[in-house]
Amino acid sequence: MVARRLFLFVISLFICSQTFGQHSDESSRIKQLNIYQDSLASLGKKIVNDENDLERKNANYQFIKTLVSALKINNSFLFPFDSVKNISILNSPDNRFRIMSWHVMNQDGSYRFYGTIQLNSGGPLKMFPLEDYSPLLKNPEDSVTDNRKWYGAQYYKIIPVYAQKPYYVLLGWKGNTVKSTKKVLEILSFNNGDKPTFGMPVFDGNGKSRKRVIFEYTRQVSMLLRYVSDQNLIVFDHLAPPDKKMKDQPETFGPDLTYDGYKLKNGRWVYVENLDMRNIPSNSDAEYVDPKKQAAKDKSLIHSN
Repeated sequence: MVARRLFLFVISLFICSQTFGQHSDESSRIKQLNIYQDSLASLGKKIVNDENDLERKNANYQFIKTLVSALKINNSFLFPFDSVKNISILNSPDNRFRIMSWHVMNQDGSYRFYGTIQLNSGGPLKMFPLEDYSPLLKNPEDSVTDNRKWYGAQYYKIIPVYAQKPYYVLLGWKGNTVKSTKKVLEILSFNNGDKPTFGMPVFDGNGKSRKRVIFEYTRQVSMLLRYVSDQNLIVFDHLAPPDKKMKDQPETFGPDLTYDGYKLKNGRWVYVENLDMRNIPSNSDAEYVDPKKQAAKDKSLIHSN
């Protein structure tokens, strides 16, 4: 009897010490991730707000190194990094992966995009860095690429499509030049070994199939691009030139108060014209907000109060 009690006592001590060790490890892990998060938040502000082009780029270089170090911590997939405001972090609805994307503005008013896809590996880091190849893609609407030849954008929505070959539609903002802005409907799928592929010919309309859809319009206006989940519908402003003579100058385009869309049918997206927005619910999907514009807006609000 004594031996049995002693055995149970030793077992309970062992379990308690293991539990304490696990709590201690978890606490240490979260503390380390929070330290990285603070550094990323500080660098992110510099990337967005610093007036010096070289300083923004140096901050971004440090940001990438710090982010990779943070993601290498075991089970980092579960950490939201929600204090880092310059970066968009989207988890896929099936929790298979998350995609992080952000931009750096160049001195000439153009943009370069950065990002990574982190798979939910349940342990050691499995990620695919995204390298912006935009300037070298001659026909981006007809191109299938990988993570090394990414058509860079900052994403704000993931739509899973459970077709014969499952894929995801990404809605993204793509600042372009001092004259124009772009938005994009991107397709992300995964091949053998979970390797990401961008682009798929699933957008049907105007007599052709597109592998991704790109919208370009004047930088002076905003464009609606959002997903209406209960109708399986992507809605967007119809863009038109201010004058027919400018039909080949997309940097002059703007919304003409009509709406078009893509409707999901049998795993493909079919183009529809002249949507009646009275039948479309009010916007519940947050559109991308440029951090620099938001920071300027916040600053003006502070000064006005």
